[in-house]
Amino acid sequence: MFTDTHCHILKEYYENIEEIIDRAKKNGIMKMIVNGIDRKSNEEVLELQKKYDCIYAAIGFHPENISDFQENDLQQIENNISSIVAIGEIGLDYHYEPCDKEAQQNLFESQLQLAEKYHKPVIIHSRDATQDTINILKRHPNVKGCLHCFSGSLETAKIYVSMGFKLGFGGVITFKNAKLKEIIKAVPLDTLLLETDSPYLSPEPKRGTKNEPANIRHIANFIADELKLDIRELSEVTEANVKALFDI
Repeated sequence: MFTDTHCHILKEYYENIEEIIDRAKKNGIMKMIVNGIDRKSNEEVLELQKKYDCIYAAIGFHPENISDFQENDLQQIENNISSIVAIGEIGLDYHYEPCDKEAQQNLFESQLQLAEKYHKPVIIHSRDATQDTINILKRHPNVKGCLHCFSGSLETAKIYVSMGFKLGFGGVITFKNAKLKEIIKAVPLDTLLLETDSPYLSPEPKRGTKNEPANIRHIANFIADELKLDIRELSEVTEANVKALFDI
């Protein structure tokens, strides 16, 4: 049994969500944390959680949507705080220039403050913004969570781990030239989380197709082989990590 700790199972990407969920369950993925990124997707995630017992909601405002964000949008998180397992997907993304770094940082800070206030974990997106992400998180030492789709260096991984964060690994780790294989061997087992980031970043041998939670099985098999663990051992470890971080 596994949990997909980060996916976007939304109507925008999938014609039949029930098929996606059924296929996930047949592959032993019994729980999925679906992440919102803006007001519309947050609403859809909350509705999915009501409809399906296997779906857990994380809502937040993604840095790429900063131009559409309005200050009163944060009320959506507060109004639904008891219904969510995490605030996410939130963070910083400086990949596309020009970008309003100050506005992204302010939004990130505001959502971390909510996480502090309500004792909720966070699911963090950080792309080309490592140092600013670390600096901001250091100002909120009581906030815990995970770095979703981690793709940084071993040095960066150790910094996040030392701050009490877990690391999400998905399909990228299965890519031929991925350097993440060395990172999972170097960080403690109790920091590892599995995710797909569906519909993006399908693992081998599904690369080039639309990703979905069922593909956690391929990611898990790959990581178990790299760590020389039985697949049941990896399941026990990662499920314990999920329960330690999220109220599931």
